[in-house]
Amino acid sequence: MTTATNSRRLRGTRIYWAYLVPGALALIAVILVPFGMNVWYSLHRWKGGLAPMIWTGAGNYLALLGDQAFWQSFQNSLWMIVAMVILPTLIGLVLAAVLFDYIGKHVGDRVATFLRATYYLPQIIPIAVAGIVWNWIFNAETGALNQILRGLGVAEPPNWLGDPALAMPAVMLVLVWIQIGYPTVIFMSALQRVDPELYEAAEVDGATWFARFRAITIPQIRPETFVITLTCTIAALKVFAPIYVLTRGGPEGSTLVPSYYSYLNFFDTSKVGYGAAIATVLTLVIIIVAFIIQFFQARSDRREEAGL
Repeated sequence: MTTATNSRRLRGTRIYWAYLVPGALALIAVILVPFGMNVWYSLHRWKGGLAPMIWTGAGNYLALLGDQAFWQSFQNSLWMIVAMVILPTLIGLVLAAVLFDYIGKHVGDRVATFLRATYYLPQIIPIAVAGIVWNWIFNAETGALNQILRGLGVAEPPNWLGDPALAMPAVMLVLVWIQIGYPTVIFMSALQRVDPELYEAAEVDGATWFARFRAITIPQIRPETFVITLTCTIAALKVFAPIYVLTRGGPEGSTLVPSYYSYLNFFDTSKVGYGAAIATVLTLVIIIVAFIIQFFQARSDRREEAGL
């Protein structure tokens, strides 16, 4: 009996590892090998193609320390986090609560479902299409926004994407519009698993909507909040397509981000090693930020299990 049991366990273990092999091979081929090659390139001065690779060691990384554009790109990433994490999460939480607590209960589930899909629509629109639309809206001469401002009596409307002081707020507005549907959908799914008896008991005790929202809703959806924070922060740090479509990092580097700065060095200036160094640093920053968020999530889970 013992031998048969051990044989079944061994067979089950082999099957388990067999299921892991395809994922492991994909991880090696798609992530680890390209990342290793990128690190290798970052240790050289190389123009790409058939040009010779000249070993520089940490030279590219040392050059980054004095590169003002590199530091500015990471400063701009903080604004990306505001536009893709903080604002969409807060707005999405409010929208989800309104759709779930008010519209779904007083107007109808179909209306709530339709609005939820409407909020999520920008997530599935190709960024190239969205960029064309927003470029037309923000166009200084013929854009819809400036046409409205002229109709309201503004003689010289601003150049939204051409003014260094306005380009970043304009890009942030687009990113909020794109991102807002994701937390809304996640939070609505989270609200559906909250025990309605908790709300009923609190309402009987005379708790207001805001009190129920603060004491019941927010603690109950904490796991989803961490998931949204983690995924959106990673997306904000590596954002590329909206910047490429809308501003190309300009004007005057006011919307430059690390991923696009790496792209510029790879393809526009043929400084492949330097671009690889930027990409490597960005990858390490993303990994560190992800570990920090996961650390706080694990600590929050432990505190919850301990009843603190």
